[in-house]
Amino acid sequence: MTVPPLDPRTTALLVLDYQEATLAALPDPAEPLSQVAGAIADLRAHGAAVAYVRVGFTEADWAAIPPANETFSFLGRQRLLHHADPATAVHHRLAPEPGDIVVRKTRVGALSTTDLDRRLRERGITTLVVAGVTTSGVVLSTVTDAADRDYRLYVLSDAVADPDPDVHQALMTGVFPRLAHVIDTAGLRALLPGGGAGSLEPAG
Repeated sequence: MTVPPLDPRTTALLVLDYQEATLAALPDPAEPLSQVAGAIADLRAHGAAVAYVRVGFTEADWAAIPPANETFSFLGRQRLLHHADPATAVHHRLAPEPGDIVVRKTRVGALSTTDLDRRLRERGITTLVVAGVTTSGVVLSTVTDAADRDYRLYVLSDAVADPDPDVHQALMTGVFPRLAHVIDTAGLRALLPGGGAGSLEPAG
């Protein structure tokens, strides 16, 4: 199966949870950071949108988490990931620029507790290129939700990462190919205008 080329006018790169607090869970965050920085530069150069999603909580957000939500109620009880904590900011190497979309979420996926879907559609975005930390968290949740919302999806294999390499591999080879085109950042460049995509094959 060949991978269709990208139209930058209708494409957005999602930069998901690239924060110190989440990157700290990775054994080597330098590689995905470098790859996503390159993807941002490539897509900016072609006029595509860039959307940043970060997780962070206010006091009201913590208070609103029900006890039944085991993961997030723990964060609330421990008062973790306050939205003003520097560790929840977008990593400084990937700093947003004027005109970028920036949203703050309070659950795993990028779409369920934000206005990101509305803001993307207002810009005429129909295609999402996904980079994020972690593969089994925000990437999985966002890809499945976005697929249900009928976006065309590309997952950047070298710009997503997970603390568990086995889980990461299972998702990249067994789950995401059913929902998205799995490519690497070199493949992304080939899919952009002038990149000479030809018959590019999926990564993996």
